[in-house]
Amino acid sequence: MDSLSEAQKEQFWKDGYLVVENAVDQQTLAALRGDFAGWVEESRGHGEAYGDTIDGRARFDLEPSHSAEKPGLRRVNAPVEVSPAYYRAMAASRMTQCVAGLIGPNVKFHHSKINSKLPGGETQVKWHQDFPFTPHSNDDIVTALLMVDEVTAENGPLEVVPGSHKGPLHGLWHDGVFTGAVEDGIAEDCASKAVTCTGRAGSVCLMHTRLLHGSAANMSNGSRTLFICVYSAEDAVPYSANPMPTEYEGLVVHGEKTNRVRSVAYDIELPQKPTTASFFDQQAKHGEAA
Repeated sequence: MDSLSEAQKEQFWKDGYLVVENAVDQQTLAALRGDFAGWVEESRGHGEAYGDTIDGRARFDLEPSHSAEKPGLRRVNAPVEVSPAYYRAMAASRMTQCVAGLIGPNVKFHHSKINSKLPGGETQVKWHQDFPFTPHSNDDIVTALLMVDEVTAENGPLEVVPGSHKGPLHGLWHDGVFTGAVEDGIAEDCASKAVTCTGRAGSVCLMHTRLLHGSAANMSNGSRTLFICVYSAEDAVPYSANPMPTEYEGLVVHGEKTNRVRSVAYDIELPQKPTTASFFDQQAKHGEAA
């Protein structure tokens, strides 16, 4: 049975995003929340980014204001490698089926991370598109943002510009520096057109790789944790290094491997791979957050 209706598919391709409820079962959701709560507690014993991923960068990234008393765990890289629950949600959930309904039948996994904004967290995400970070031979790529916590208008929800996936690709290099953000004039225009994506815990926001998006700081007393998985059509081949390498890159999560490549025409500067635990440091080079 198809996990998405035809109306939902049409909405995704029209707007560039779609929020779907109940993307994982309640048992999996509870396990995701439990694992992340454990990592937050563990982070109290660290003063800087820690843990190892397969390319040597830290797995757990902390906000500059992080402390034992007020932990600020803002990123977990490749959680699918260290948590059966996160692997299960990535590879074998309704979320996986929804992605296949959009860009399938053959779908492969690219990378995953957790972005979290704990109460009072300062982290903001500046306006950007995902595709310039992860250029492929074609743009049948979906970023799935699973809401591990309820996402409200106050706790730093995803903000998007509907329909912007049909527009131009915007560069993320400025004055020779890879900032991971669009130029200020474009960001101002995005802010004037933005809509927020909210939902109950267990919902997923499916986002086209070319959609302009960002998010503000968490102004609430509750946390806002997203499990983010990037999937591509099986015939989309990466043109640059994975920003978060994982042992599961290229895993076919739906359909089969065809050993074919499909290309579309576009022109963009290749990205700069982060040297630290996350792209937040790259965006910090672009002045104050938008």
